[in-house]
Amino acid sequence: MENLQYTNNTIAENIGQTRAQPLSKLDCKTTTKALRIAVVSPYPPSKGTLNEYAFHLVEQFKKKSEIKEIHLITDILPNGEHYSAGDRPFNVHLHPVWSFNDKNTVLKIRKSIKSINPDVVLYNLQFLSFGDNKIAATLGLLSPLISKLEGTPSIVLLHNIIETVDYNSAGITSSQLMSGLYNFIGKQITKIILSANMVGVTIPKYVKILENKYGCKNVALLPHGSFEMSDTPDFEYNPKKKSILTFGKFGTYKKVENLIEAMIIVRKETHLDIELTIAGTDNPNVKGYLKSVAEKYSHVRGIHFTGYVEEEDVPVHFSNSTIVAFDYTSTTGSSGVLHQAGSFGKAVMLPNIGDLKELITEEGFAGEYFKPNDIQGMADAMKNLLCDDQKRMEIAKQNYAAASGLRIGDIADWYVMHFNELVKK
Repeated sequence: MENLQYTNNTIAENIGQTRAQPLSKLDCKTTTKALRIAVVSPYPPSKGTLNEYAFHLVEQFKKKSEIKEIHLITDILPNGEHYSAGDRPFNVHLHPVWSFNDKNTVLKIRKSIKSINPDVVLYNLQFLSFGDNKIAATLGLLSPLISKLEGTPSIVLLHNIIETVDYNSAGITSSQLMSGLYNFIGKQITKIILSANMVGVTIPKYVKILENKYGCKNVALLPHGSFEMSDTPDFEYNPKKKSILTFGKFGTYKKVENLIEAMIIVRKETHLDIELTIAGTDNPNVKGYLKSVAEKYSHVRGIHFTGYVEEEDVPVHFSNSTIVAFDYTSTTGSSGVLHQAGSFGKAVMLPNIGDLKELITEEGFAGEYFKPNDIQGMADAMKNLLCDDQKRMEIAKQNYAAASGLRIGDIADWYVMHFNELVKK
């Protein structure tokens, strides 16, 4: 368990250098009253970005005795779809009030918060949470500031920052002029977001960037954390048919053509029976991408397109995979898929770039690496994992230990601590 100890120590040291506290210093028993909290985020069955993260975080909040009431201020579902009460306890309430690309979202969220009157509100955000229409997206991001100004303490969990986004790879623009304009606008939006009572980011580097560039004193490291952990995996699981899983919203910086080409190479070189599962949907900026890929490679056997994966089906796909692949050319924040791969004890193949590299360094994950857009390098990484059972097992064990070292239940304790600090002020 040396890797697990490394993970805890590394994160704790980084957090100790920010406004947050290491886990060992948490004392949630100082709560003066049970809290009524609001969470602004897409939430399943909504397919909005960060919906899965909100689901897992709220599941942990339900278990905290310091929280007596949870209000989910979420997006309106398409016609014919409905939020289900399920096994949700009586103190969790759903408020579907806003819509993606609705310029009135900020007013609808404000009205909902005033009606609920919570002790604190948590915004689970990235820059395009409220729309890919620039005006709608920007107006929605005013919400945390408005909450604060109207007397409700606000925390923003910001999953990406503008300073690390590659606009071309993300499918936003390839123009240098427009990139410069977006950087200027993004800086102003960041200032607005930083006007919240507290802003949490998931990667230590983000804390340093925001503090150095904006001179802010209200940024804390709130790591992504790993979702529900599976029972100790069978690391020696070695079926004759090898299965590769890739997961996400594809078409911009996450693509699959090179991965398919690499699989074809490995099949020829090793004669292994390999299948590829492409789990997820198109990126909203590249609609029709996966359909075009399916048509292009219709002659290649063993490629499975799942479409959107419901939360209850996620464990099946990870459990049935031999390895998990990341065909990224850049990154835009912490990787939930990497944490999930770790929680199911899976080895991964990935480019050693950007925020993925930061996560690997800070949280103790491991993988087999390749250069972005290098098909042969990707094929070599794939072959190394599929053909070397010992290497695959060692990486899988390290990733499981890394995921085990920082679970989302512990992260929820962090939030409770910060909720209490804000409410006392």
